[in-house]
Amino acid sequence: MSHTQTLTPGPAPEVLTQLRQWGGHAPMPEVKAFYGPRTASQETAGIGLAADIPYGEKPRQVMDVYFPDDTSQQRPVLLFLHGGGFIRGDKSDRAHLGWWGARQGFVTVLANYRLAPAAQWPSGAEDVVAACQRLRALCGRFGGHPHALVLMGESAGAAHVAAAALIRAFQPPDWQIAGAFLLSGPYDAQLERLARGPLGIASPDPRNDAYFGAERSDWAQASILERMDAAPFPIVVATAQHDLPQMQVQAGALFSKLVTRHGFQPQWLVLPEHNHFSGAAALGTEDQSLARPLVQFVQFCANRPVIDTA
Repeated sequence: MSHTQTLTPGPAPEVLTQLRQWGGHAPMPEVKAFYGPRTASQETAGIGLAADIPYGEKPRQVMDVYFPDDTSQQRPVLLFLHGGGFIRGDKSDRAHLGWWGARQGFVTVLANYRLAPAAQWPSGAEDVVAACQRLRALCGRFGGHPHALVLMGESAGAAHVAAAALIRAFQPPDWQIAGAFLLSGPYDAQLERLARGPLGIASPDPRNDAYFGAERSDWAQASILERMDAAPFPIVVATAQHDLPQMQVQAGALFSKLVTRHGFQPQWLVLPEHNHFSGAAALGTEDQSLARPLVQFVQFCANRPVIDTA
């Protein structure tokens, strides 16, 4: 797959003005309120929705499946994990992504996962694996191909996807995915613990302290960057131009380590003008900054031979 980036249609002028006003200081509720009306009018005709399918025994272990009504084809499957700093968030926050993905011809799945502090590291990775295994078993009824499963996570969801996909200890013997798309995730708990001051991270940290715990004898054991050992597979490492500093630093570190130590050839993507919350919020609008490369990546992964990453 070519790694050359081409210009794609960006935000409308009024949206671009708002993005520039926010810069890197965009409150999540304000971003959600701004984009909500712009995605609410998405076309949903010809798309089915199977809601709250369980993949585990806990209340949060459920997923929504959006799928084209024609289930006679074997389609790519996109499994998305929402953000929320490990302590909040819900699949309903990205319902527009489900409708958008199904319109692209994908079986698109939005999954909840257990939240901190009730569930701590590595519960997120465990939930991703459980959701994948359940989805592989049932996606055929929605027209999905079990060997064309692409994982995507945003923010904390990206950390969970990365842990599940890149650390073999979390993977069952029959683990198979076609690719992973990581958007604005934190991948190094050790770095965030040791560099809170330079990165502008609050101390105590309500996110990481809740999920990883406030005290550890070995922070590297909770670091995806330190523990990853999976064989190469297709992967995108993405951030936003105005992302949070710790996300930009960790995305660069992840990309570097994947290439220099693990033999990957990941794609590198920066969403121009966007902030930590706005990139995924824009899916379903005329802004193709994330939509076009995401569609191309899912299609590329679906057309490759089966990759066994275990």
